[in-house]
Amino acid sequence: MPADPKKLDRILRVRTLQLGLTRAEEARAAERVASETALKTRIAELAADAAPAPSPRPTDALGFAAAAHYRDRLHASADMAEARVASAHHGLASAQAATREARRDQSAVEKLIARAEHAAALKAIRALEDLPPTRAQNRHDPC
Repeated sequence: MPADPKKLDRILRVRTLQLGLTRAEEARAAERVASETALKTRIAELAADAAPAPSPRPTDALGFAAAAHYRDRLHASADMAEARVASAHHGLASAQAATREARRDQSAVEKLIARAEHAAALKAIRALEDLPPTRAQNRHDPC
């Protein structure tokens, strides 16, 4: 059964729109991965800066306790950031899979359109072959 060209064009427009949306979602997921990775890096830098360092002057116990509390909070934040990065990578992977699937759907519709055009061209060629032969009339007198 030959496919309706209007219907195939409409399906192609929809699939192209879906592909564009999935590509945008993939770009957002990639941006989220970059953002979460930058946050994780920044937290790691802060934790490294809050590490105890030998100082020439004696400090009080309250300062050590505050620094230890700050480091603990930074390490907890680093663990949460690591989980968020893993989640962002998972989201990126699923967005990439959705983009591949949308591209595959669009390609399938494009192939259906090409096949329909090819079938229409073959039908036109066969119709021309089936026409009765015509003799071209001589438009000029013999010279």
